[in-house]
Amino acid sequence: MAGQAPAFWAVRGLRAALLLPLSFLFQGLAGLRRRLYRSGLLKVERLPVPVVVVGNIAVGGSGKTPVADWLVRRLRAAGWRPGIVSRGYGGQVSGVALLPGDADPALYGDEPVLLARLTGVPVAVGADRPAAARALLAAHPECDVIVCDDGLQHYRLARDVELVVLDEATLGNRWRLPAGPLREGLGRLRDADLVLAHGQLSPVLRQALEGLAVFPMRLAGESFRSLRKPAQVVDAAHFAGRTVHAFAGIGRPARFFDHLRALGLEVVGHAFPDHHAYSAADLQAGEGMPKVLTSKDAVKCAPFAPEDCWELPVVAEIPAGAAERILEKLSHGRQTA
Repeated sequence: MAGQAPAFWAVRGLRAALLLPLSFLFQGLAGLRRRLYRSGLLKVERLPVPVVVVGNIAVGGSGKTPVADWLVRRLRAAGWRPGIVSRGYGGQVSGVALLPGDADPALYGDEPVLLARLTGVPVAVGADRPAAARALLAAHPECDVIVCDDGLQHYRLARDVELVVLDEATLGNRWRLPAGPLREGLGRLRDADLVLAHGQLSPVLRQALEGLAVFPMRLAGESFRSLRKPAQVVDAAHFAGRTVHAFAGIGRPARFFDHLRALGLEVVGHAFPDHHAYSAADLQAGEGMPKVLTSKDAVKCAPFAPEDCWELPVVAEIPAGAAERILEKLSHGRQTA
């Protein structure tokens, strides 16, 4: 979802409380919609191959893209031939489209382009996830499993495995949209096959998740890649004694800035809305100083990146048991939608 989260989502204050009637309406309509799909009154479309959905219950960055990358790599290592379907937020595709080898993030969206480059598997984008998946399978019949990125609430697409990425920092006041950041309540997690907990969880949330298949995850990355010379890779020592300007157009820019500081960098942060359409002017701050971007931003900024501009790639570190659970689910055949 594009844009910055409203500050009032963080607490149960007056402004959020005034929106509660709309939240109750949203909650009721969302619950009714899900029940209609589960009852069969609304059509659920099942693909000829299994589907693994990666999603979350809250608006905002929780680390889904690195998780989708991790998942595709684990599936390939186990002998599967995955393809990826994504909404393509920030792109301009009308209908559905398959990403070409030189896909433009401005047209197809930053996350799909990044996933295509990271994984090397076929990627299709479109608001209609089943239609996008069918187009992908028609063009790539060798694909035998679909990874649906950010599709938890897209109930028209039947799924065999649900993987939910949970970051407590994105839960805010724990009220539903628009009074808070939740698309669905915490109770929704009980229907998921597994939950990946990004970062530390409070004792209260740990208790709420008791009995669920919960695995910890973290984003790791210590090497920086030059945007002008991709073969050039350095570590944090390269920036010793220098102030770094960091640019982040992601759901939680503060996490990126904190990651850099944890590596010992002196950081001046520049936060932009999620899926921000960068221009060269956006990177002019800190002239003469090194600049560091997230991978999601780097795919958009590489064509006009200045000298001394770097990307910090990250990978999701997740215990092996999480992948084993997913593979076991897939090996035991289809589950009900």
